[in-house]
Amino acid sequence: MKLKALIVGMGLFCSVSSFAAGELRFGVEAEYPPFESRNAAGELQGFDIDLGNAICKAAELKCSWVESSFDSLIPGLVAKKFDAINSAMNITEQRRKSIAFTQPIYRIPSQLVGKEGSGMQATPEGLNGKTIGVLQGSIQETYAKEHWEKHGVTVVSYKDQNMAWADLLNGRIDASLVMSAAGQAGFLSKPQGKGFGFIGKPVADDTILGSGIGFGLRKGDAAEKKQLDAAIDKVRADGTITKLAAKYFPGIDVSVK
Repeated sequence: MKLKALIVGMGLFCSVSSFAAGELRFGVEAEYPPFESRNAAGELQGFDIDLGNAICKAAELKCSWVESSFDSLIPGLVAKKFDAINSAMNITEQRRKSIAFTQPIYRIPSQLVGKEGSGMQATPEGLNGKTIGVLQGSIQETYAKEHWEKHGVTVVSYKDQNMAWADLLNGRIDASLVMSAAGQAGFLSKPQGKGFGFIGKPVADDTILGSGIGFGLRKGDAAEKKQLDAAIDKVRADGTITKLAAKYFPGIDVSVK
């Protein structure tokens, strides 16, 4: 019994020692510029990376990063492969059933990207018979399936957004629903984005699209939430979030209403 108790105790210690020892392991899906991606040198870069480093500094924690596909981030967090999700994840009631969140940090609208002059509209009627690409496990996937798939729209899910852009270019899909900043920086502002643009206005459904983007945490990690919320307050007050938004999302208001 003593040996069993020792093993259990060691397991519990290992599950919390990372954060308790002053290190914060962020889970991230690194294929979603300008939020997170790798540069030519193989280094992580993007808004969420800079934001995570700033918040770690404010919280006096050391940052490290664990990569995962987007749809594996919540299972990975629950399985304690990392301490928090920092990957442009919107806070929704559906996700709150599985995990907790920090306070909302920023907010980005979701828009459809497709061929200019296509005549499409971001409505069930305007997309009837069309094929729309979405990131697997994203709120855009949930939105498209709830609002469009039931009305004759084919929804195709991808492991990473770059695969959706490739299929948009080769005509396998007609459009892709993404966060507007990802659509602009990850596709439209690049040479291959010529001839494409945003289709209609941002889509709206607060229940599905959420109240803003925050860090995902395990339920019960109250001390970690308190520490990170305090650090978020600091980087908001000193203007860091505003400066990073101006760098990565020029012209987009990311404030949480």
